[in-house]
Amino acid sequence: MFFTHRFEATSLREYDIRGIVGKTLSTDDAFAIGRTFGSVVRRSGGKTLVVGYDGRLSSPLLEEALVRGAVACGLDVVRVGRGPTPMLYYGSVILKADGAVMVTGSHNPPDHNGFKITLAGKPFFGAQIRELGDLSAKGDVVPEEKGTVRDVDIREEYVERLVKDYVGGPRKLKVVWDNGNSSAGEVLEMLVKKLPGEHIVLNAKIDGTFPVHHPDPTVVKNLEQLIATVRANKADLGIAFDGDADRIGVVDNTGGILWGDQLLILLARDVLKAHSGATIIADVKASQVLFDEVASAGGKPLMWRTGHSLIKSKMAETGSPLAGEMSGHIFFADKWYGFDDALYAGVRVLDIVARMDEPLSVFREFLPKTTSTPEVRFECDDHRKFKVMEEVAARLRKQGADISEIDGVRVNTPDGWWLLRASNTQAVLVARAEGRTEACLERLKEAVVKQLELSALPRPDFSGNSSGH
Repeated sequence: MFFTHRFEATSLREYDIRGIVGKTLSTDDAFAIGRTFGSVVRRSGGKTLVVGYDGRLSSPLLEEALVRGAVACGLDVVRVGRGPTPMLYYGSVILKADGAVMVTGSHNPPDHNGFKITLAGKPFFGAQIRELGDLSAKGDVVPEEKGTVRDVDIREEYVERLVKDYVGGPRKLKVVWDNGNSSAGEVLEMLVKKLPGEHIVLNAKIDGTFPVHHPDPTVVKNLEQLIATVRANKADLGIAFDGDADRIGVVDNTGGILWGDQLLILLARDVLKAHSGATIIADVKASQVLFDEVASAGGKPLMWRTGHSLIKSKMAETGSPLAGEMSGHIFFADKWYGFDDALYAGVRVLDIVARMDEPLSVFREFLPKTTSTPEVRFECDDHRKFKVMEEVAARLRKQGADISEIDGVRVNTPDGWWLLRASNTQAVLVARAEGRTEACLERLKEAVVKQLELSALPRPDFSGNSSGH
């Protein structure tokens, strides 16, 4: 049967495929991804594709269409079913798959969905995704051939592997977990039964409408229930997930939030004990404190572009044992497989805290103090946002500013630094600033505002209610 399909241009993102279901993303798109990516796998000499899906209401239909497309390429498709994205990544490793596709909308609103893809164990992103769109539009696929489908339940094996690296210490922990109605619910309930200590699980039920709060642990209001429960139960810490559990949020025993860069400091100090001199990677949104602390712990800090695919590729290139993003993606190659996994990161955090002599709040309180905005995002049309970034960078270069253009623009000044970049997941620009003092921070925020006004954009909300990545 002749095949050709055009994707909505805005759905082909830098490191995944995403859209609004019924508007810019449909089952036809899912079939086309299966048919076209399946052809890419076959042409690379591959035969096996692993597929999983999250808890969104649209995910089962999209997964079914994706599988149909892949089977039409003659692939042997293994369905691992509903679960967190990292379980799909784990499945692709243990099943020695040639490709893997996760149907997930991650942290985006309930009516959004998308596809995260790997080829031969590596992220499939950037030019590869754009080429996928071109192949689909041209109908450039392998001849139709009937493949096979089988269901494999890997949940038990995945959970056993998660707990394997928990060594622990003398402290018996009380932990609150907020699943946030994410697709990790069933796996999380299995995990806590195998971990020592006392565990309280909130919002365990998988529910793609996210009835209690939105599953984005970078937004303070989404952590309010977790913080209140930690305080009420005098717990040692709390852990939260995003919608597909590849991002983590952590709060200490007082309910104080450990942001992504602070969490990475905690993990880096531990990992560097076994990997002295290793490269630790963080994205451009991370605090300067992180890069300084990694260096003082004997590591080599490396600033890189935001995006799970981009970070994973840089890890492989540099041999880094650990990387992280402000958004809560934490990547372990130390004892793990290099992919972002909030459940595994949670286990490693518990392992560290169980060995600590003092509460987790003491670690947070003793970090060098700066003052910063949260990650702030504000709407900007997909077609306009990259143009704005070009305008801002051109003006700053002309001024002779001290800037890094690894990802957007990060501007260093005597007051601290500020960042402006285009999101790869939504029609937004993302801003962040960190100052040595409150007065420094106010000047940095005004510098951001000035650049936006010069590009005819409104003043952003720095309150934290629009945080994201």
